[in-house]
Amino acid sequence: VKTCRPNELLDCMLEIIEGIDPGAISETILALLPHLQSVLLRLDEGKAACVGSTLSALQKQLSRLPVPYTEQQEEADEYGLCRCSAALTVFTEPFVEEVKRTDGNCAATAEDEELKIELLKFCMRSLREPLLEAELKHDRRSPLWLFAVEIMVTLSAIKEPLPELLFFSSLRKNILMDNNQFKEARACLAYLLFVQLITIDNFPAVFSLERVQDNSLPVSLLDLKSFYSVTQNLRRVLTDCPIQHLVSASLVVFQVFINKLDAEAKHKFFRCMLKTSNHAGIESYIIKNIRNQFELSMKWFLGTEFISLMTLVLCLPQGAQTDLLSSMDKIMESLNLLRYVLIRDEELRTNEDVWEELCRIKEEYLKMLRVCISISRAYYSSELKALREDQKLKAKEARDAARPTKLVKSITVRKEKVSNMSPEVQHQVLQSALVTFDLMESLIARIEEITEEKQNKLN
Repeated sequence: VKTCRPNELLDCMLEIIEGIDPGAISETILALLPHLQSVLLRLDEGKAACVGSTLSALQKQLSRLPVPYTEQQEEADEYGLCRCSAALTVFTEPFVEEVKRTDGNCAATAEDEELKIELLKFCMRSLREPLLEAELKHDRRSPLWLFAVEIMVTLSAIKEPLPELLFFSSLRKNILMDNNQFKEARACLAYLLFVQLITIDNFPAVFSLERVQDNSLPVSLLDLKSFYSVTQNLRRVLTDCPIQHLVSASLVVFQVFINKLDAEAKHKFFRCMLKTSNHAGIESYIIKNIRNQFELSMKWFLGTEFISLMTLVLCLPQGAQTDLLSSMDKIMESLNLLRYVLIRDEELRTNEDVWEELCRIKEEYLKMLRVCISISRAYYSSELKALREDQKLKAKEARDAARPTKLVKSITVRKEKVSNMSPEVQHQVLQSALVTFDLMESLIARIEEITEEKQNKLN
């Protein structure tokens, strides 16, 4: 090992491995492994490929050994599989350290990336054989359990994204093994990760939410960068992603995340999203969650946090110039929440300061919303009238030329310019806007009726 050419010596050792007698597999491998490691570490070029071929040859021979099923069989280790698995862990350690040193380094070479891939192949083959067939339980730290832990730690050490292996495997399967074998390896990986929880702390938290108890995450966690980045990434998917099934999946995760926060954390999170999302759809979803929490527990709302939250809910940032059509979702949810709060006013009235402040916010909001509806109704009615006249008098081309500054060109619905729509669709959009204003006004009228009924009852 110290004096011969490493390439020639490696070829000789691989020949010995390939020709091992079936009755001497473990003894031969245990004898060769330390020397194989020394030879591979002496290589200057082609090390990654040699490490890969060596690991493949070793695992091919080890796959011929029976996997122990019982605790007694593992302790006896009659065929040496457990001892060889432990020795393989020691064998790969220096190569794993090489990958760790170069990971993320701008000086990393193609050889470094190839070594990482060979170690990944080794881990995935190990998950399939022998670990898929082994009896692995965390309450019995058997030799094969320890080997499973080392394999999972290795995957984390070489910075292999576990979500990619589990959920986006088609991107990498061509470099690993055939499809059926890879599925079996992934099944073992999922079991060790989600059932036995080995290295679960290294798995992205968004995939582990189901394990967390509802209403348990404290407000202090929201200050952590990882929590903030998860919610912001979900917000970006919800607002910008054009792929509908991903949007739907993100919304499910978004709701699960909300469910896990405790009351104080929910308050803070809701306030943060209402301030920063700048998207009526997300704001309406948050307001719907506020109402759901209100229904679950009235005590959850009482106090100054309730007023700070309702101030953000009952808000028209652009005042009378607010585009009601694009803000429709938020406004309708806000009115529904306000109506529900007024119906459940008994407990709120026990805190006189909170109740008076809520009434003040309500009056200011409804007053401004009425003005906004009046302006918007006049605007959309005039646009609808003009559109009807244009349809009768001239073709679309002449209409565009005759009215180049027509206000309808500035209307945007669901990120699409109304002026880009056909006259028939424009007509439907404008008519729908007027119906929406009617709904808003009916809700406002109902809120005022409830307020008057409650006041009369008290008097």
